[in-house]
Amino acid sequence: MSTFTITPDSPWLAPLAGYSDLPFRLLSKKYGCGVCCSEMVSVKGMAFKNHGTRRLIATCPEDDPMVLQLFGSEAEYFEPVMEKLVGMGYRNYDLNSGCPVRKVLKSGSGVKLMEDPDKLINLATIMVKKAAEHPEGGRVGVKFRLGFNKGEDIYIEIGKRLQDVGVDWVTLHPRYGKQMFAGTADWSKLKLLKEALDIPVVGSGDLFTAEDGHRCIEETGIDAVMFARGALYDPSIFARFVALRNEKELPARDGKALAEIVREHIHLTRKYEGDSRSFRKIRSIIPRYAKGLKGIRALRASLLECEDWAALEEAAATIAEMEAADGLPSETLIDEIPM
Repeated sequence: MSTFTITPDSPWLAPLAGYSDLPFRLLSKKYGCGVCCSEMVSVKGMAFKNHGTRRLIATCPEDDPMVLQLFGSEAEYFEPVMEKLVGMGYRNYDLNSGCPVRKVLKSGSGVKLMEDPDKLINLATIMVKKAAEHPEGGRVGVKFRLGFNKGEDIYIEIGKRLQDVGVDWVTLHPRYGKQMFAGTADWSKLKLLKEALDIPVVGSGDLFTAEDGHRCIEETGIDAVMFARGALYDPSIFARFVALRNEKELPARDGKALAEIVREHIHLTRKYEGDSRSFRKIRSIIPRYAKGLKGIRALRASLLECEDWAALEEAAATIAEMEAADGLPSETLIDEIPM
């Protein structure tokens, strides 16, 4: 994995469990994403050679630069796993200290780490130390929230301590852990964190459209934005964001454009995975792209009848002729995605 420059005009794809796999990362890159994060990978799972982690860490040259996100809470597993990953060539890493989903919290991981700042800093320190052993020098970021409990704002303290131990950037989702995805992300906290730190700050939270991302940069002065739920419905959000930043005409967002996105996603899924599991997964994802278009029920029915890749492409191609019903969605989004 190569190094990268964190800039306001280079948007990120968030680590999204179940979604930001290799095909979706490559799709996002095609539409202008600068840096993509992997799905979160269990450090303990890596330590015990869990078969499922192979798919999660799959990559290729076109995926570069990719940030591999790790989660866990047991320090004894981090050093050997980092050594293994560095030996495999991975260069860019992120520590998940922000996921609020129950199954992650039960292991003491994700945003639960914010209840034990010393542990969080220790894990980050191990990652920084081991990443530095990469021949070209590794880089480490940490993604976190304002705190675990509402009103317990420890994000600036955490940010400063992470900066002191050599973390290269931080990503803040300005909600509390117990909020999960309820309420509104408080972008004003992004501005405060940026003013307090010298390392780059990446912002996440309520970036449903390209316009949201542009406005967040302008209001907070942060170094980059990370699209999560907004990218799931429209991977061209990256191209639209870049166009906004450069004051250029925004790409079309209609049935024809969505059909091209779906065609490319199917192609990438078939090329880089191509098994029955990935076939079922992409078949279930396609209707998400067409949400807000007339005829989506018929589309779902036709997709369920598809039993091979050719039939899937043929059914998905009909999206090009579908018209908007009440406008394409921007804020009716998935609520609980581990990230």
